[in-house]
Amino acid sequence: MYGPMTYKRSAGLLLFRRTEPGIEVLLGHMGGPLWSGRTSGDWAIPKGEYGPEETPRDAARREFTEEIGLPPPEGEYLPLGEVRLSSGKLVTIWAVEADLDPALMVPGTFTLEWPPHSGNEQEFPELDRVAWCTPEMAQSMLIPSQLPFLERLLVLLKA
Repeated sequence: MYGPMTYKRSAGLLLFRRTEPGIEVLLGHMGGPLWSGRTSGDWAIPKGEYGPEETPRDAARREFTEEIGLPPPEGEYLPLGEVRLSSGKLVTIWAVEADLDPALMVPGTFTLEWPPHSGNEQEFPELDRVAWCTPEMAQSMLIPSQLPFLERLLVLLKA
């Protein structure tokens, strides 16, 4: 799809809101059997892969809808830049100030052979739940490779 030396790309949206105690960010708990029962390092910014025919910002908006089941929020999109993962994948994230009721989420799904080598395919939610988290909570919950985006948001907001 991308050629022999081209790495995959992923884009997403990090929602934030201002509350009486301070800033909160919206994170999603990764769905599927590999992540069930884990309590830290298994939450993520809603994001997903895209190809060369799509801009990163358009992909971030589309992926938000695919993973959360709601339209992407309107408002100012604040670029949080890129992070290249050890796999080579390039992740691009924007922050946008918005409020969202986690109970309204209708997660997208993916198909996985489970248990492995069983020949049985099952559908699982991409994200099995979303929650608003303080930056302190998010630091222990987020996948480590996504922590730079949280740090960049906090610097940007001077929180």
